[in-house]
Amino acid sequence: MKTQPCWANLKYTEKPLVASQPRCFNVMLLEEYKNAWAKDFAIIKKVIEQSLIPASISIEHIGSTSVPDLSAKPIIDIDIVYETEKNFADIKSGLEQLGYYHNGNQGITDREVFKRRIDSNKHETLDFIPHHLYVCSTNSEELQKHILFRDYLIANEEARFQYQQIKVELAAEANQDRKKYAALKELKATGLINSIVDKLKTNNTKNF
Repeated sequence: MKTQPCWANLKYTEKPLVASQPRCFNVMLLEEYKNAWAKDFAIIKKVIEQSLIPASISIEHIGSTSVPDLSAKPIIDIDIVYETEKNFADIKSGLEQLGYYHNGNQGITDREVFKRRIDSNKHETLDFIPHHLYVCSTNSEELQKHILFRDYLIANEEARFQYQQIKVELAAEANQDRKKYAALKELKATGLINSIVDKLKTNNTKNF
């Protein structure tokens, strides 16, 4: 019996990754890049900025949805960046008033996680645009990792393509299950990401 390729039972997008290979990610897990993701980030950023005034912060769009032409889960990843502990206290208070709760660092130092309260009144923006919200200090290693890897992928088409291929293969291996995909990505992709980030830190340059 002839063996079917990995993409045999998956949905196709209109454009192939390369001329001889169809894009084979299931749109329920990974979606082709959408310009709307940048707009969604800008909308969330505006709401948060207006609510956290006068806290001294910057807000970064990170993760795969921040990289043009990279397929991703349609969830916006966001880092709020602060300078002092007082800034963090102000941010925490402001986010709680917006309907978030602090969920600790979930095992990652200098990266605090905030989630939406399910019992909060529905916000017209924050409860209808899927997103992950993190709060990091300016000297956070996790923040630096987020920024360096994002900028590296934006600047390097080949690296972006290779990373996308890894994600597609992991999604197929996980049978399009989000939790399994996350576990596989942590197991099989994190090492690659860390090695790239370490090289970028050693080179101390953004001229990839």
